[in-house]
Amino acid sequence: MLEWAFGKRITPAERLRKNQRMLDKAIRELDQQRVKLEKQEKALIAQIKQSAQKGQMGACKIQAKDLVRTRRYIEKFYGMRSQLQKISLRLQTYRTNEQMMQAMKGATMALGSMNRTMNLPSLQRIAMEFERENDIMEQRQEMMDDAIDDAMDVGVEEEGDEVVEQVLEEIGVDLTQALGDTPQGLQSTALPEGKIAQAIGGSGDGGGGGGGGGGDDDLQARLDSLRR
Repeated sequence: MLEWAFGKRITPAERLRKNQRMLDKAIRELDQQRVKLEKQEKALIAQIKQSAQKGQMGACKIQAKDLVRTRRYIEKFYGMRSQLQKISLRLQTYRTNEQMMQAMKGATMALGSMNRTMNLPSLQRIAMEFERENDIMEQRQEMMDDAIDDAMDVGVEEEGDEVVEQVLEEIGVDLTQALGDTPQGLQSTALPEGKIAQAIGGSGDGGGGGGGGGGDDDLQARLDSLRR
């Protein structure tokens, strides 16, 4: 009422927090009173034992009634605390729901603002431009790769021939003779027809010719293996 008179307005969340603090305070006070009653219960039990030992039966009966009332109040405080705890949990649930609603409200407003500011034609244009520029970049990259490959391949064949020649020199074979002179020599030194017939007929001279052909085959095999 005072809040309305002075024009101060309390939000539902603030009102929930205020009520929550009041409930927590009431629960603490109940716990304090219950602890006092439990101490009083122990004291009454000790007094009843002392009165019984002294034979004071009247005092024992009065103290026993006080003990019964104390225990009843202790049980009542437990029940009241349970009810307050129940209300506190319910308020906490309401407070959580209120926070969730506020969060959803803020998210809804943010999404609405984003949807209003979003320009679909502009997004489509940006996507198309990105795709075009990406294609151009890929084409340029392919051209650069081809140019680099061509530059790296310059002189590779010559260097390969030099390596083959070096290897052949190491094993005692002249590359020029192996690749050029040997076939021409073989063609220029053709045998007469008679000797060729004798070689086919299996004469001793034909056997010598067969040995020369075997040397050429060995040389050709070595060259083939080096080229691989």
